[in-house]
Amino acid sequence: MARGQTGAAGRRKVNGAAARKASTTRAPSAAGKTAATADKEELLKLYRDMLLIRRFEERAGQLYGMGLIGGFCHLYIGQEAVAVGVQSIQQPGDQVITGYRDHGHMLASGMDPREVMAELTGRSGGSSRGKGGSMHMFSTEANFYGGHGIVGAQVPLGVGLAFANRYRDNGKVSFTYFGDGAANQGQVYEAFNMAAIWKLPVVFVIENNQYAMGTSIERSSSETQLYKRGASFRIPGEEVDGMDVLAVQAAASKAAEHARTGQGPYILEMKTYRYRGHSMSDPAKYRTRDEVDEIRKTRDPIDHLEELLEKKGWADEATLKGIDADVKRIVADAAEFARTSPEPDPSELYTDVYSEARA
Repeated sequence: MARGQTGAAGRRKVNGAAARKASTTRAPSAAGKTAATADKEELLKLYRDMLLIRRFEERAGQLYGMGLIGGFCHLYIGQEAVAVGVQSIQQPGDQVITGYRDHGHMLASGMDPREVMAELTGRSGGSSRGKGGSMHMFSTEANFYGGHGIVGAQVPLGVGLAFANRYRDNGKVSFTYFGDGAANQGQVYEAFNMAAIWKLPVVFVIENNQYAMGTSIERSSSETQLYKRGASFRIPGEEVDGMDVLAVQAAASKAAEHARTGQGPYILEMKTYRYRGHSMSDPAKYRTRDEVDEIRKTRDPIDHLEELLEKKGWADEATLKGIDADVKRIVADAAEFARTSPEPDPSELYTDVYSEARA
């Protein structure tokens, strides 16, 4: 159930996230962690990070409705466990590249919420100085290589990052995300072939939220088990419950180890679900309200982890309210920073367009 939404009878309305410093520090590698073996600190970190994304996206939706965010805006609400789970096991120097539903990946990469929100509003304080917007943010400091607006275009780029890692023999992995809609793009299979031939260190993360832009996967794909798409290239893959952050984390750790140790690419199909429309302009009439409500009530990734924390006695109402207060401060501060940051100087139109070549 989305935080702050009306849920099943008797469910408590609790929100939360970390303070900015905590939100930008990764949890240590957690190979094979389960609900039984994960420790308190790690579970709370995962919980805070997912809640930060949820609250941030809710505020982004509000700013869009107020006209402060222009163009397209694709929210990540419901899919938080994927980016948080995968990126919690990254090692320093590993890269992330994704499509246009990218705000969650940015925050999970450790980017400052202020800079992300300012970029959404096209302000000079943004991570790309207001020139990238929602779909084209970038941060070499966080090893986040975008945000890409063309469906599937990031996949061969992610393979390129993996090629560079292999060439440099640096032990790094490229985590390359794309959705169930992009899974039908031809360039994805060209990238699969190249990655397999050269045994490149890339983990392909397919975020299967069931509907692509607005057509259910059953209507658009002859093979709906997307983790099998690498079979003809001899790329192993598996299906993962993308609404369970610990299941995501364990699968990502296994896949990263496979890629990092020279065994080549790996495919993870994350079965997830987005609660909002494809973008802010999508009324999502291709599915019923009852369907969305049922997923929120029974499979929400944040509720699932909250229940686990309570069951273990590691978080009570006071703890969760404290986390709630922290995240509200983070998001409110990010929104205020974005609102008050100046727009880019017109001279920025001519920067970062061409790279000066040396003779």
